Amino acid sequence: MIVTVTPNPSLDRSASLGGPIVRGQVHRLEQISTVAAGKGVNICRALHGAGLQCLAVVPAPQHDPLLAGMSESGLPCSAVPIAEPVRTNLTVTEPDGTTTKFNAPGASIDPDERSQLENAVLEAAQDAEWVVLTGSLPPGLPDDWYAHMVTRLRPSGAKIAVDTSDAPLRALAQALPQSAPDLVKPNSVELAQICGGDGPELEQAASRGDLGPVTDLARTLVAKGIAMAMVTLGGAGALLVTPEEAWYAVAGPIEVRSTVGSGDSSLAGLLIGLTTGAGLGESLRAAVAWGTAAAALPGSTIPLPTQAGQVPVRLTRC
Repeated sequence: MIVTVTPNPSLDRSASLGGPIVRGQVHRLEQISTVAAGKGVNICRALHGAGLQCLAVVPAPQHDPLLAGMSESGLPCSAVPIAEPVRTNLTVTEPDGTTTKFNAPGASIDPDERSQLENAVLEAAQDAEWVVLTGSLPPGLPDDWYAHMVTRLRPSGAKIAVDTSDAPLRALAQALPQSAPDLVKPNSVELAQICGGDGPELEQAASRGDLGPVTDLARTLVAKGIAMAMVTLGGAGALLVTPEEAWYAVAGPIEVRSTVGSGDSSLAGLLIGLTTGAGLGESLRAAVAWGTAAAALPGSTIPLPTQAGQVPVRLTRC
């Protein structure tokens, strides 16, 4: 089983525009939708659609619309009751696929709720092959919460993945190697946050076939005790680095409709590969296929296995 943990889940309201955003002007939104989301929820949605056993751990009040949305989708869920309602985020997508997000801070979690959340994660981990810690942290959880949870989860024997950014990612990096997870999944900007460099330049170099800069930075993470680092590079594909191997995969060009959830779908694809016996290279191929399929879909739509399976991906061992 794969357990996903989303301490700051959301209701994601997505809308498309008929033209580009012009600041200060009135715009009419099109194709408005609202789904239960957050990184771990999105990952669980993909895993569930692929037929894998999964469980999403989320803090949410009883009867919150987030839980209703997850129930309607048939997503297995362990809900930790909290007092404040789950946040609502807004995503606006322009015709060329440019995506602009407006994210709320999230529901505040008090010390008792934090204790209940941690206990729920530890209990779920007892039956898990992977525990995936994801997303931003809500008010009430310290920046080093993921580093703290990696240490607490170690006795369970489950493998641990972390996908976060900004202060929580920097705190995790500062706690290495003592709190090293088995897998991290930064994008190029997040990699630069903890290893230096310039995220957009890393993507541009990769798109030109120069994988040296991003590979070197990914190897610095692996050298600090992280067993596996997958760096997503937008349209330039993704890189997977372990102490023994490095693989690069890129899909053919597509019409991008929305990038929301594409990183989550990539991580889901990697986990699908790793937990079904695929090698590292083929698992990375699955990651890029799932992420690319998500980018070709509107709003926060998570692809199905048939959609991911239609994406051609070129795989190279570095």
